[in-house]
Amino acid sequence: MVADLKTLKQDLTRRMDGAIDLLKKEFSGLRTGRASPALLEPVRVEAYGNNQPLSQVANVSVAGPGLLSVQVWDKTVVKAVEVAIRDSGLGLNPQTEGQVIRVPLPPLTQERRNELAKTAHKYAESAKVAVRGVRRDGMEQVKAQEKDKKAPISQDDAKHWSDEVQKLTDQYIKQVDQVLAEKEKDIRQV
Repeated sequence: MVADLKTLKQDLTRRMDGAIDLLKKEFSGLRTGRASPALLEPVRVEAYGNNQPLSQVANVSVAGPGLLSVQVWDKTVVKAVEVAIRDSGLGLNPQTEGQVIRVPLPPLTQERRNELAKTAHKYAESAKVAVRGVRRDGMEQVKAQEKDKKAPISQDDAKHWSDEVQKLTDQYIKQVDQVLAEKEKDIRQV
């Protein structure tokens, strides 16, 4: 049971921050006009008998505005890394030079930009659903506190707590919209 409004808000804020952080992480994987090491985060490599993240077998860095550089640590897995990048579904064509794999990013077409914008909207909607789910939990905690036999709160306090939970929710929904607007601007930038 929640002891006070401050504790409730801290818990809800922590959980809503998690939704925003996840949204930003998902957005980092969406390719825009600029190269970003986060683009290759979802790539998994078949190496050493396991399927593991690219970051466990190589270092990814930005070599230029439209070029990523993948420094593979073990030359025996260079081919596996190259194949994993090519087959990742990101539309990339890596070029191997020894233990370094250069990954040029092709320019985005308008059609691809529109697809990325739609995907960004889906991610943002998922974040909003998560924030609203946290709000629902908060409202249920307020109702439970109001009905609690040991330490009930008054109807006025319950109304005040509910209003605070709603204000917090509105603030985070607005934050999701701002993050989405920034990402969409980034995607649409030619």
